[in-house]
Formats: sequence, structure tokens, C-alpha cells
Amino acid sequence: MKIGPLNIPLKEDFSIKSILGFEKNFINIIVFLATLAMLGMFVMGVTTYLIHGHHAYGVTRQHPWGLLIAVYIFFVVSSTGFCIVGSLGDVFGFKDYTMISKRAIFGSIVTILAGFAVIAFEIGHPVRMLIYNVISPGMRSAIWWMGTLYGIYLTFMIIEFYFLLNNNMKKAKIFGLVGLLVGLAAHSNLGGVFGFLNSRTISNGVFYPTYFILTAFITGIYLSFIIMGFRYKMNFNEKTKTLLIGLAKIQTLLLAILMFFETWKMLTGIYGGMPNRAEVAEHIIHSAPFMYGEVLCGMLIPFVIMLLTKWRAVGTYVFTSLIGMVGIFFMRYDLVHDTQLKPLQMLQTQMYQVSPEWVHYFPSVTEIMISLGGLGLCIALYYVGTRAFNLDEEH
Repeated sequence: MKIGPLNIPLKEDFSIKSILGFEKNFINIIVFLATLAMLGMFVMGVTTYLIHGHHAYGVTRQHPWGLLIAVYIFFVVSSTGFCIVGSLGDVFGFKDYTMISKRAIFGSIVTILAGFAVIAFEIGHPVRMLIYNVISPGMRSAIWWMGTLYGIYLTFMIIEFYFLLNNNMKKAKIFGLVGLLVGLAAHSNLGGVFGFLNSRTISNGVFYPTYFILTAFITGIYLSFIIMGFRYKMNFNEKTKTLLIGLAKIQTLLLAILMFFETWKMLTGIYGGMPNRAEVAEHIIHSAPFMYGEVLCGMLIPFVIMLLTKWRAVGTYVFTSLIGMVGIFFMRYDLVHDTQLKPLQMLQTQMYQVSPEWVHYFPSVTEIMISLGGLGLCIALYYVGTRAFNLDEEH
């Protein structure tokens, strides 16, 4: 079934009935109810924000970036990761990966839309931002470039997905390549938002632009295992196993590189005892979210399991990836929070300012509801997409 002048191909049986016609087993019912609950939280959180403004959030002048910034980064990292994985087949021509191209590209669209939905209620005036983003661009602003590049990236992803649905692989490759390049530029620029923070020496430097691209690829592979595991209900055919084994080998290498990067980032942060940097790095290393979230869940557990199983336990990697995504979330949350751990001080601290303590922050209920609502929106959009489009065609 095709609709509209663009001939967007939909499944013949796509309808409200088909959306609600999922298999009524225990796991599906739990996911359905959880998604409805998260969407309800999103509505409640947004309503609270519209009534009370930023006073509904737990952010302060000392800690102006909160959970919504971290969740936005989580979603756009996921989008870039999906884009990279999807490009392996339809852009770079690796035949083993073409079967996941549609799902990955559609996933990149859904996750960035969820990210935009969350960040819209952090900006303050999203409509005004869209207007002045065009008529008064800030060419020297990394955040302006981030928003502009992500908007262009989303456009190219939608066009690529359209051509993939219509099996026009030549045009899909062109728009996919341009979209990938713009997405990498946008994502590295997002890392630059942190790297440009001269007053926050723990973040300042070239590390984060590279780190964002690396962790995006890792996130894309984690998500690929999860969506393929749910798609095939852990009953993989040989072609799917070949795809996932290939991704597992790539993931092992990427995790090794990430651990190497993280180790030297912390060592260079601590070495020399630089004020406002060394003590922050040491504080981070001794924090539970970093050690148990980032290091253990995000890197060590998946890395060790993949090495011990010699890239053959495909079903195990689905559950390992769920643990890995928990670690990815903590990477984003810690990135935002740890950057603001050390309060900014005046130069003449003894005259004007008492010795400061660490900045403490915990998300408000409103922030948590909007963040979970973004996840619910992401799951709902992806599920509707699987009912509306044929995402399993192989080329």
C-alpha cells in the first residue's frame, strides 16, 4: 500500500487494529503497559514544566545543566550510532549488514526525534529558538552549529529512509553518505560543546569530540543487538548470526579502544595535580556512577563476556547489550554532572568567597518524568514504525 504523492510504501494491513494486535504474552504486555505509563509521565512532566517553568527542575545557577541535557545526549548518541551501523550496509556495501539497514536508519530517526522532544522543554523558548536560529545565526556558537547540523542530519536520514523503503539503493547511498558525514560533524560538534569549556578544565580539550563518535558507534551496536533480539525472539537464522557475530567483533575492538581512551583521560587529568582538574578527576574515579555504571556496565562486563565466549554466544549479547545501555546512560549523565562538580570561583577567593564544596544535584520528579517519557515516545514510535513499514527486506 502506497500513500501520498511521494508513494510512501506501507504494509497492506497497517491500521489501528494491527498496532494493537501484538502477541499478548507476558513480556509484550509489560512493555506495552510500561510504554503507556512513560507516555503518561511525559504528559504530566510537560504540564508541570509549562505551569512552573524551570522551577520544576532540580537545576541551579551552580548546576545549570541537568538530567534533560544528559538524556538528550543519550538519544542523539543513539541516533548517530544507529546511523553508523545502518551505513555499513547501504552506504559502504558490506553485504552482511544490509539486512539491518532499514531498522537502523529508522531507529536513528526515532531516537533523534525523542531527543528533540526532551530538549525542547529544557531550552525555555523552543519556538523562538527555531526562528532566531535562522534569522540570527551565531556562527561562533558550538550550540548553534549543533542544532543546525542535527536538523540537516535528520532531514537526510528521512530522505535516505524513504529511498530505502522504495528500494532505490543508488539514491539511498548518496543521501545516506551525506547524512552520515553531517551526523558525524554534528556529533563531534556536540563533543566540542564540552571541549570548548575553558572554565571547566576537566572537560576542556580535544577528548570529547572523538569520544562522542567512538561511544556513538558502541551505542549503535548495543541497540542493534537489542532490536534484532526482540525482532527474532532470540531465534536467529544463520544470516542474522553472521551479522551479529560481525558486530560483536567490532564491538570488542571499540570497547578496548574506549577503555584505553578513558584510562589516559583520567591519568592525564590526575597527573601534575592541576587545580580544578586533578581533584575533579579523582572525585570522579571514586564515584559509584562512574565505577559501576560507566566502567563495569558500559565497558568491562560486555568486553569480558565477548572475549570469553569468542563471539559465538549471540543470544547472550542481547542481554549484555541491555547492561551496556545502562552504562551508556551513566556515561551521558556523568558527562553532564561531572563537568559541573567543581563550582566556579572568583580569583580572590579569600576576600570574596568562602572555600566551596562539591556541587550536589539530583533530578526533580518533573525531569525524571520527561526523561522517561522520552524513552516511552521512542519505543512507541519505533513500534508503530515496525507495524507501518517493511523493515526486513534484504537487498
